Amino acid sequence: MSSTYCMGLGQLYNRQFGKGILFAAVEILFIVYMLPFVSRGLWGLVTLGEIPQRMEAGKILPGDHSIFLMIYGIMSVLLLLVFAAIYVMNYFDARRVGEQRDKGKPVKNIINSIATLYEKGFPYLVLTPAGIFLLFLTVLPLIFGMLIAFTNYSGPHNVPPRALVDWVGFKIFMELFRLPLLRETFFGVAAWTITWALAATFTTFFEGLIMAVLINRHGIKLKRFWRTIYILPWAMPGFISILIMRNMFNGHFGPINRYLEFIGLPAVPWFAETEWARTTAIIVNLWLGFPYFMAMMSGVISGISKDLYEAADVEGASSRQQFWKITVPLVLYMTAPLLIMGFAFNFNNFNMIYLLTSGLPSNASYFFAGDTDIFLSWIYKLTLERSQFHLASAVSIIIFIFLAGISIYNFKNTRAFKEEGLIQ
Repeated sequence: MSSTYCMGLGQLYNRQFGKGILFAAVEILFIVYMLPFVSRGLWGLVTLGEIPQRMEAGKILPGDHSIFLMIYGIMSVLLLLVFAAIYVMNYFDARRVGEQRDKGKPVKNIINSIATLYEKGFPYLVLTPAGIFLLFLTVLPLIFGMLIAFTNYSGPHNVPPRALVDWVGFKIFMELFRLPLLRETFFGVAAWTITWALAATFTTFFEGLIMAVLINRHGIKLKRFWRTIYILPWAMPGFISILIMRNMFNGHFGPINRYLEFIGLPAVPWFAETEWARTTAIIVNLWLGFPYFMAMMSGVISGISKDLYEAADVEGASSRQQFWKITVPLVLYMTAPLLIMGFAFNFNNFNMIYLLTSGLPSNASYFFAGDTDIFLSWIYKLTLERSQFHLASAVSIIIFIFLAGISIYNFKNTRAFKEEGLIQ
């Protein structure tokens, strides 16, 4: 029990002097060097500062920076968690060695302990540094982004260092659904985002399936040539293709409208009217997205046993019946997880929307959003263009909960996922 009060005492009591000194050194270093930082960080996380930037005698005096204090506070909590994990490991190690000693078993010295750790705990030695980096480079930004939603961090009045940021709890979430302007914007953007994600996913999925079936059809010549040609839209950098498409569909000088006028048809307001702009986004995404699914489907279709189709021919099934009764069920069975991930990707497909339409056409009833803005492009505008960081963070949390819930539910109810779990 001595290791409960001070790290290393239990090991020293069990005559493991090297290990005991090591644990004691960790605690001493933490108290001397890290505890002041942790104490200051926890204070900053709770208060977010007390003195704003101010001017005295014509000079600007620095104050507390609420955002920096929040980051330092999160780091302090993570450091405490790491130290707590080492503390618990120290306690259970001393307890285990003490039980072995009471049973008359020899106690390992530091060299034997290191050898045992290397033999049995090598995976943990390799994973631990990466886990610590992950904690501070991935988990910390995620926590920071979530905590912003519970503050009033927004321009122009609550932006450090000129002003302090305060904790406001769930106020922004309530305003998001209570204020008419925010509520209308949120539900309008949500409706289009879900519609866009479904349309973009299913059009590319089934177009890829149809193209894969046609290319792999018996009797088709130059299959490698057709696969190469249709994979090019996916192989090119996406942002280049999107910007080219934006110019092609331009309502004033775009070659598509020029050609329509040349053959006597009226020009189309591709980006000026809501329905045309949304349709254009789906069409361009179809062109850029179907090659990926086509490549995936080709591999799946080539793996389907030919005996199934031969048996269907004997039974008199037509090509259409074979497609719907054999090809589609087997392809869906193997690629359903890809369909789910495709939906999550298109739900957050910022590049397509922002580079192609920039959210246009604008909507006067929306709060800094256009009719083709999805959640991610709206969040981009809220943060980098309008400094509404707290609102963007709240919307991000809602998106995460929505996508995580749908993905987990669908993955758990996918046959391929279930059978994979059974195999493992």
